[in-house]
Amino acid sequence: MTAASAPAFPFSALVGHDDMRTALLVNAVNPNIGGVLVRGEKGTAKSTAVRSLVRLLPDVEVVAGCPFSCDPRDPDRHCPAGPHDGAAPRSRPARLVELPVGASTDRVAGSLDVARALTEGERAFDPGLLAAAHRGVLYVDEVNLLADHLVDLLLDAAALGVNYVERDGVSVRHAARFLLIGTMNPEEGELRPQLLDRFGLSVEVRGSRDPAERAEVVRRRLAFEAGPAAFARAYESQDAAVRERIGRTRESLSRVALADRMVALIAGACAKLDVDGLRADIVCAKTAVALAALDGADEVREEHVRRAALLVLSHRRRRGPLEQPSLDEQELDRALGDEPPDDEPPPDGHGGGPAGGGNGRPSSVTRSAREDAGRPRERQPGTPPRSGRAGDDEAPFERDEPAPERTDEPLTGLRAVPLAVRGGGEGAAGRRAPGRTETGRAVGERPHEPGAGVALLPTLMAAAPHQRARERRGPGLALERADLRSPVLEGRRGTLLVFVVDASGSMAARRRMAAVKGAVLALLVDAYQRRDLVALIAARGTGAELVLPPTASVEVAAGRLREMRAGGRTPLRAGLDRARELVRAQRLRGDRRQPLVLLVTDGRANAGDPDPPDAARRAAVALRREGATLAVVDSEQGPVRLGMAAALAEAAGGAPLISLDALAAETRRVA
Repeated sequence: MTAASAPAFPFSALVGHDDMRTALLVNAVNPNIGGVLVRGEKGTAKSTAVRSLVRLLPDVEVVAGCPFSCDPRDPDRHCPAGPHDGAAPRSRPARLVELPVGASTDRVAGSLDVARALTEGERAFDPGLLAAAHRGVLYVDEVNLLADHLVDLLLDAAALGVNYVERDGVSVRHAARFLLIGTMNPEEGELRPQLLDRFGLSVEVRGSRDPAERAEVVRRRLAFEAGPAAFARAYESQDAAVRERIGRTRESLSRVALADRMVALIAGACAKLDVDGLRADIVCAKTAVALAALDGADEVREEHVRRAALLVLSHRRRRGPLEQPSLDEQELDRALGDEPPDDEPPPDGHGGGPAGGGNGRPSSVTRSAREDAGRPRERQPGTPPRSGRAGDDEAPFERDEPAPERTDEPLTGLRAVPLAVRGGGEGAAGRRAPGRTETGRAVGERPHEPGAGVALLPTLMAAAPHQRARERRGPGLALERADLRSPVLEGRRGTLLVFVVDASGSMAARRRMAAVKGAVLALLVDAYQRRDLVALIAARGTGAELVLPPTASVEVAAGRLREMRAGGRTPLRAGLDRARELVRAQRLRGDRRQPLVLLVTDGRANAGDPDPPDAARRAAVALRREGATLAVVDSEQGPVRLGMAAALAEAAGGAPLISLDALAAETRRVA
């Protein structure tokens, strides 16, 4: 839970990542800024930097014996362990508390010590991690994988500086002022925009592409592992200088002047960049002051405002669930200056999402129209088919020669249809279907395990039959540890959503793939809102490719979908078999999410087997036997249809059938 006594990698020995180090120092100087979120790919020293920083923080004076780390000069009058009148002070290093992803609410906030109350008859409060982190650092690695209600709890405590516990007959409040640091890999999923906004600063870190810099990282890491103590001594003086700088800056912070002109500059930039709310303005002002103090300046200058804005606004520019948070420096310079905004559309990632509208970006339909310029016009409904084959306007792709590949932009505006999974089960918390989770209402009990909650009534019922045999111990209720029970909770859980997309030549005809991609993007937005895990499989040519392994990052899935090319034959059986293998592999890894496979196809299986349609039907049946729910999106369009996707859904046990035409009709109806 706390920082180990072994030497940590020195903060001054970190190579590169200037923005991350600056953001950490700014929060060390003024924890009221609200913490920092460090986003970056794996292996970029995110955790190393956090653990290095805590060694540089000044020591704290605490009341001896107080589990809530009260300041002896200004003790918390609401401290559950108080009052502290005349208590002896002691000095200790700042504490690093690491919050595990699987922590419960009781473990984080604290709760009634039920085990102690039942076995010893003493009513006591069991402090949580927020109490341990008071006046120190609370570090959450992979914060994007933390349950939303825990993230809300952390950010509320960080903003208020107080932790309130009102449950299980306990009414407690105690101070909880700490430096909150979260790290995450965006490939594993994003935080909701509402939660992103609660982090004061955000930085993006990437591995250097400079060979010399990478070589220096390797040399320093190998030297540290060969002799941690000797390596730490080599940077001791530099770290001591940083430690002294943090303490000196804290003292000078109140003397830095923030002129009204700088406040107006900050407010104007936030308004021009269309940042929601006023939290960004306030945090930007605090950050600019801290940066000026770190530079030894007496007043905030424009350069401090610009540096602060880059740290404060980048994660607050996100508008849709499929967009990456970002801030273009040229756009920021225009907002800080007097230049009017360009008429050019914003770069990718700054506009509206695929399911939104009015975002300033050209629509997919407009782009498609431009791409079609100069191409031969395709057959319109009612004209004779090109192949002379009645009702089959994709006949050229049924011939032996390979169809040309193409990449279509997705249509926008399609709405997701409701999708349900079969049965109950267990899994990670989400919003797709009911099931056993770590939060929710109690539906049963199980033997108590350390760290788990205690179900009071089941515990008493388990102890009741043994009371006569325990009478010799004295009056009152006699309990043993074996009597304790924990609740079994039922809530809403997430789903493993596997998209199997038919990317064959028949899907490319008549720009059908654009509509397919639009429908899948709408479902990705729905998956994001329901906290699902998503995977993407493309079936084309002679086999199936796992385009995206299971991930919580629907942004990455959307990007892979946009890049997907269509052409060639239709190996539906291979796509369904690949989905079945994926579902089985996830189950072997311990993933308890219920799998939902969404097959997007026109049903024209024509590759890989002597009887491709029959092989596809058998593969669909085998997939359902694996425990997966199967749904089929029928992408067939035109006045005459073969109904092969409907036949496949029926053969697979009556799988739900969704029509692309119905999606478009629903979109027009609600528009």
